[in-house]
Amino acid sequence: MSAAPSLTARPAAPSEPRPTTLLELVSSLSEITDDEQEIVATVLYMLKAGHVRLCGNFRDAPISDFD
Repeated sequence: MSAAPSLTARPAAPSEPRPTTLLELVSSLSEITDDEQEIVATVLYMLKAGHVRLCGNFRDAPISDFD
């Protein structure tokens, strides 16, 4: 049984979004900055641009719910 994908795993192909949980994404960004507004803006950008795809509790949540 394989572990859940993480942001430290091998990068996904450029055409497909990297699957991640919201917790993994926020935790990784928190290692780079303490600015909560920057974290939220980056998460929204990455989701809207298709760089990441959420799995877990927020898997099918519409992005508009986070604006």
